Amino acid sequence: MDINFYGAASCVTGSCHIMRANGKNILLDCGMFQGRDERERGNEDFPFNPKDIDYVLLSHAHIDHSGRIPLLFKKGFGGFVITTEATYDLCNIMLQDSGHIQEMELEWKNRKRERKGLDKLDPMYTVKDAADSLSLFRAYSYDRWIELFEGFRIRFRDAGHLLGSAIIEIIITEDGKEIKFVYTGDLGNVDIPLINDPTYIDYADYVIMETTYGDRVHKKVNNSFEELSYIIKDTMKKGGNVVIPSFAVGRTQEVLYTLNSYIEKNELKGINVYVDSPLAIESTKVFRKHTKNYDEEAKALLKSGDNPLEFTGLNFTKTAEESAKLNKIQSGMVVISASGMCEAGRIKHHLKHNLWRKECAIVFVGYQAEGTLGRKILEGAKTVKIFGEEIAVNASIYNIPGLSGHADRYGLLNWIMNFKTKPKEVLLAHGDEEASKSFKELIKSKGFNARIMNVGEKFSTREIFKESSQTKKEKIFRLLDSLGNIDDMDNKEIINKINEII
Repeated sequence: MDINFYGAASCVTGSCHIMRANGKNILLDCGMFQGRDERERGNEDFPFNPKDIDYVLLSHAHIDHSGRIPLLFKKGFGGFVITTEATYDLCNIMLQDSGHIQEMELEWKNRKRERKGLDKLDPMYTVKDAADSLSLFRAYSYDRWIELFEGFRIRFRDAGHLLGSAIIEIIITEDGKEIKFVYTGDLGNVDIPLINDPTYIDYADYVIMETTYGDRVHKKVNNSFEELSYIIKDTMKKGGNVVIPSFAVGRTQEVLYTLNSYIEKNELKGINVYVDSPLAIESTKVFRKHTKNYDEEAKALLKSGDNPLEFTGLNFTKTAEESAKLNKIQSGMVVISASGMCEAGRIKHHLKHNLWRKECAIVFVGYQAEGTLGRKILEGAKTVKIFGEEIAVNASIYNIPGLSGHADRYGLLNWIMNFKTKPKEVLLAHGDEEASKSFKELIKSKGFNARIMNVGEKFSTREIFKESSQTKKEKIFRLLDSLGNIDDMDNKEIINKINEII
């Protein structure tokens, strides 16, 4: 059994790892590179033959985990995508939206190429490719063991990161030996609205673990809610607008839940909130469908008759014409729009019309990958280019990482510390260099064996049988030394002592 790491290794986006077991090739996620990662690694090609893949195990619907499944399909993948029920429903809209973005962005590029006399380019994949790829999806509920083929069983556990997000438990039986892997996907933050906290796992031989915020600590979620409320009230007093770049799926619904609670308490009176993202509108419908996956607090609100995703003053703008009208509103508006990293979509129009205004506020509520427009604004750029025009950054810029859907340094530590027995090794992925190194040192100090996986690197369980005879001798001597004086012990006592040490 071995695994090749091809994405979200030594970086955050593009999750894609190949597991080979019992003659089958299984992809753990098939995500799209974003921001700087996209420029450095590219999305168009795979370092393997898609026709050779038998299964994709999909942890959740975010595009950096699911976004290249239509491309995999387009290039000949004919196996099955195994995921949760809510993830399937979200992918049904997200992947087609991604295909639409591919087509629209290339249409703009091709007009420029045509004027230069250059040949037109084909999109990475189309809306139709995305829709057709959904025929390969097979959806399952949480906490159910599924045997995909002989010697290979999986179970989805709630990861608390996004509706339908999953930690994947994998049990492989080869040559009479059973090995258990746990793939975290993305682990959620605790006390995030709507969804449950991440599930604790009892044991695993090996864990493939994300480290997105392995070197950072979030503010407490309640403090983040209060900060968002304060920012909105302060900006309204100044006569400006609040622009919230937000991931359409997950983060937008969490922000709506937060705003609902403050409006219900009359702390935010008379504000008009606009969700300006067709994808966010459709994904909110999916959230309303899968209320069985809500946490207890959200279920209690529903039972009391309060839909946490609806409130007075909430507006959904569906058409481009409705969206364009928002650009004429000078004050009193909170607009939530995608994309969350400001790389595409309607958010760029709202930034163009509000970023240069001192009375306005831009509030980031999610991770900003290196190289993205959102990251540039967050890191203090004085001007940024939007639609070819230099726009001054005069608005107040806020970052509320407490609303992040990712566990922070201590959330990650708490999750791994809840294993009843330590895994043989923790393979660290889905983090930039500093975050991964910092978290590796932290868990090593707690007694875990950990390594950082890089793109193209292979891990094999065969490694545990490749120790040199010298290494084995050293281990035996260390074991004997730790036993102490064995002259006065009988054989049973010695065996018990060895088991205790092991």
